[in-house]
Amino acid sequence: MATHKSAIKRARQNEKRRLRNKSVKTRVKNTVKNVRLAIIEKSKEEALKELNNAKSIIDKAAKKGVIHKKTAARKISRLSKQVNTVSA
Repeated sequence: MATHKSAIKRARQNEKRRLRNKSVKTRVKNTVKNVRLAIIEKSKEEALKELNNAKSIIDKAAKKGVIHKKTAARKISRLSKQVNTVSA
């Protein structure tokens, strides 16, 4: 464990950031799962609604630096491609 005052503070900050990042990543995973479930159910309207929600959440995660900008773009691209394959 850290013994210097600055190292103790840094450990505290890292723990706070880890928990914050974890909640954001979990939220991203859950929204992606919702989009995929809507695709499986073959409901185009529901899938589009979930996709828009997922885009917003993924972009926010990238903006906060929790996930990389290009990772976010790749996730959105792949989800959009899957939603487009669903027949109306």
